[in-house]
Amino acid sequence: MRILGIDLAVTARHRAILADGRGRFMGGIVEFRTRRDDLERLYVLARRGMEPDEPLVVVLEATDIVWYPPAIYFQHRGATVYVINPRMAADLARFYQRHAKSDRLSAKVLARLPVVSPDSLYPWVLSSPDHLALQRGCKELERLTVQASAIKNRLRSTDHLGWPDLHQRVFPDPFSPAARWFRDHFYDPRRVVEAGTSGLRQTWQAAGEVYDGDEDWIEPLVALAQEVLALYGHEGEYLDYQALADEVGREQRRLAELEAEAHFVRLNVTRPRYRRLHPSRNLETLYGVGQDGAAVHVAFVGDPSRFASNRAFRGWSGLVPYSSQSGQRESKGLRITKAGPDLVKKYAYLEAETARQWDPQIAAIYHDQMVNKGKHHTQAVCACATHLLDRIRVILTEDRPYELRDVDGTPVTHRQARAIIAERYTVPEEVRQRNTHRARRERAERRMERKEERRSRSR
Repeated sequence: MRILGIDLAVTARHRAILADGRGRFMGGIVEFRTRRDDLERLYVLARRGMEPDEPLVVVLEATDIVWYPPAIYFQHRGATVYVINPRMAADLARFYQRHAKSDRLSAKVLARLPVVSPDSLYPWVLSSPDHLALQRGCKELERLTVQASAIKNRLRSTDHLGWPDLHQRVFPDPFSPAARWFRDHFYDPRRVVEAGTSGLRQTWQAAGEVYDGDEDWIEPLVALAQEVLALYGHEGEYLDYQALADEVGREQRRLAELEAEAHFVRLNVTRPRYRRLHPSRNLETLYGVGQDGAAVHVAFVGDPSRFASNRAFRGWSGLVPYSSQSGQRESKGLRITKAGPDLVKKYAYLEAETARQWDPQIAAIYHDQMVNKGKHHTQAVCACATHLLDRIRVILTEDRPYELRDVDGTPVTHRQARAIIAERYTVPEEVRQRNTHRARRERAERRMERKEERRSRSR
């Protein structure tokens, strides 16, 4: 076996080095670019002196998307390609050269990874163009969603400045049709007071398609506008009302554009392609998994047969905790490795949050984590997410619908499942309060105080 470690660059030349099956380097660093002639030259150099049936292994870092053309080329030439997480190479590089980092060192580290840690590497499986396009569509949808969420956060912050207590007293949903219309037309409190309750109601009723019949917010808004003017002054001595209204209007226009673009991508890009790749849509029979989450799983998992077991699939997903054991001591509650695709982890967590409320088996895991093992909510949901991923792998492998079952394997209906969860797996409120962030912080503070008291007495 020969191993070709390639350190990829975005703008500079790539660097590669060849090693034998024991990790001993054969020759020096070779520089090349992503051109067919350069790739052919590198392949000929790597195969020189090898037997026809001797395997060639190529190890690449997942650097931007520049890894894709070399991976395609070498796999077409019969090589086994590994596309690894940069964290793995960084960990091994720190072992070899703790205080040095270079492209040459990175190439050498990659060439030795299959020798040092073969069990942690998964051969790269070439996905179809549809799978790659679906991946990129899911990422585009995520970017649009994140940008829209950022604008919403800024609008909430601006509301706290210009209209204190607006969300508690007037708009419980700060992005309802009425709240958006208010920001576009009456964000200046002077206009609200000038229009009064009747004028505001008439203008709202004439708003066309935006008007949804909700008028309960009008009187509280007029009262709040009077308080805002009393606080900041009728002439804007402390706050420029018009400048703030203009800013909010621009933000809302950007938000509307992002939401429209996300809606287009969802309906015309990700969902149609997902339905072509997974026509049975059996993933959606799993409670908590919707079309967006199912599209992410189909896109990133690709061929589920490449994972030999659920253990391997969990390791790929990154939703497994670090382990730390020494002698008789084993640390608990460590953070997850986060090794896999971020979107897979995100949707697995969101789906587990819903599944625990409908699936007795998932609910039992959540109850055990919270009640018996002392975990807080996020840790318990992450534990549920790993089990949910096991089910996702099985559904994709066997392409069959999911069936709700009790913990003993008995099939149950939706109504029976909800009744079982309510009867056996409802977490008491005192348990939730025991494991909240504030409660854990207070316990840690008390432990530190007792420790300091012991130190003071010993001194």
